[in-house]
Amino acid sequence: MPEGDTVYRTARRLDTALHGATVTRFELRVPQLATADLTGQTIHEVVPRGKHLLHRIGEHTLHSHLKMEGEWHVYRRADRWRAAAFKARAVIAATAPDGTEWETVGFDLADLALVLTRDEDSLVGYLGPDPLSDSWDPGEAARRLGDDTRAVHVALQDQRNVAGFGNEYVNEILFVRGILPTTPAHETDAAAIVDLGSRMIRANRDRSGRTFTGDARPGRSTWVYRREGRPCRRCGTAIRGGSLGADPTRERIVFWCPVCQT
Repeated sequence: MPEGDTVYRTARRLDTALHGATVTRFELRVPQLATADLTGQTIHEVVPRGKHLLHRIGEHTLHSHLKMEGEWHVYRRADRWRAAAFKARAVIAATAPDGTEWETVGFDLADLALVLTRDEDSLVGYLGPDPLSDSWDPGEAARRLGDDTRAVHVALQDQRNVAGFGNEYVNEILFVRGILPTTPAHETDAAAIVDLGSRMIRANRDRSGRTFTGDARPGRSTWVYRREGRPCRRCGTAIRGGSLGADPTRERIVFWCPVCQT
């Protein structure tokens, strides 16, 4: 599932290929951006912002979001794509300063937008602090989370509070902290939650396989996520499952141990 750590690795892989490169092909396969062309422009950098990706090209920023299915691939120019062409929403080919020719392709992307870089905040300015950013501000993240009166499972996924945590992280964070998902966020130790979450996502930032237990073997990497009905790794009680959301249209699956989380 693409969460902040996945987006971070994607941005790093794209930036490694494209940083300082000159665009030789720029194709956005969505109706509202079909005529956009940044051919000849320099790619300054590709950076993550929570779950969002930002290509800064010339005076513009291309914004994309992976949502549930999206992914960016990096190819040498002559390589064959590893996904069906009809799924491609963005194609950016470029020549690197060393002469290497790259082709990067975004498949099943959501929320594509192109704005002047000076207007970037119109797309991502609402986001809360990002634990994978150099400007990470844990105090501000804790303040935002601690001011939220909704269920902590909902509040911690709200990107306006902290940018980057998705449903898997939230379920795992709350288990490790021993917090029932329905507990109002303002009744929790928000600073401790933010500290744990930031350490978790930073630990997973450079891993190809995400783990919360310290064991990356299949079926052993999570405490509660997608383990409904299976024994808690701490106390042996059956893990429970359900759904929770800010409203019925935004419900997410939730998992907890009724003994370890109170």
